[in-house]
Amino acid sequence: MAGRKPTHAAFALAALIACVVGLLVGPQGSLTVGQSIDVLGQWLATGGADAGMAGEILFSVRMPRVVVGFIVGAALAMSGCALQAIARNPLVAPDIAGISSGAAFGAALALSTTWLPVQASAFAFGIVAALATYLLANRNGRLSTVALVLAGVVVGGMFTALLAILQAMSDPLALQSIVLWTLGNLHHAAWSGVTSLLPPVAISAVLLWRWRWRLNVLALGDDEAHSVGLDPRRHKPWVLAAAVLMASASVAVAGVIALVGLIVPHAVRRIAGADHRRLLPASALAGGAFLVSVDALARAAAPVELPIGIYTTLVGGPVLLALLRAGRLGQRED
Repeated sequence: MAGRKPTHAAFALAALIACVVGLLVGPQGSLTVGQSIDVLGQWLATGGADAGMAGEILFSVRMPRVVVGFIVGAALAMSGCALQAIARNPLVAPDIAGISSGAAFGAALALSTTWLPVQASAFAFGIVAALATYLLANRNGRLSTVALVLAGVVVGGMFTALLAILQAMSDPLALQSIVLWTLGNLHHAAWSGVTSLLPPVAISAVLLWRWRWRLNVLALGDDEAHSVGLDPRRHKPWVLAAAVLMASASVAVAGVIALVGLIVPHAVRRIAGADHRRLLPASALAGGAFLVSVDALARAAAPVELPIGIYTTLVGGPVLLALLRAGRLGQRED
């Protein structure tokens, strides 16, 4: 117990700092800590009736954006953590396993037709992509890591091609929304996004937390799982479904945000260890803090705000290359 508290406390402190910074930084001008406290006090004193323009910026623009960014980052990191456990390889992530591409196609299809619900469509096609990847990689009940990565690349490429066809056939207004979705963005984050995002992410997070000891066993390998009475063929699909639900819900709200589900769980594993009792909550805190921090950087770095997916790739790409060069990532574990 004593060894777990400092790790979680450090990640929680980093998440809190990132969220505070996210509230203070924005294209409408920076609000200092003192101004934010004054706005909050005025808002409480008037019962939320009036807090002025600064209050509108803080509560209606920046706060929902920070909350959405934190939930999306936490969801992607936990999803990647679960996928890496069942695949036994830190190279597996929602975007590499084809889940993000399938969910992006589903969301784009809903945006172009206007009558499909975006989140339901994204989840449905995320499930289709995940099932296709899983079935292609499954060999006589065993999940080959190399086959999983290759199958994910193939399935992701197919959905990317379908997405390109959809973009070519869409009208300019729908095309603009689809392009922003594929690049990942938090530009239009609102409290309605929190409402639609929180239930599926919370359900998946609770399920993964309940299955934390199973993830520990599954990460050891199929033979070890069988030796303790755990059937991988029965439990891996459920873990996969929870990971897909989290990733698809995130894509439906924020678009495709690359590398968060790949790099964050791997980095946290080196700090918190491989025990999922510590790894899952630590990954959630680190993923949320990372995405909120990158979003704050995206708002402050340039006068024109670019999609956050560009920044996560620019920031995470060199980290991924460094890990590959050090030989710490992508090694087979089966």
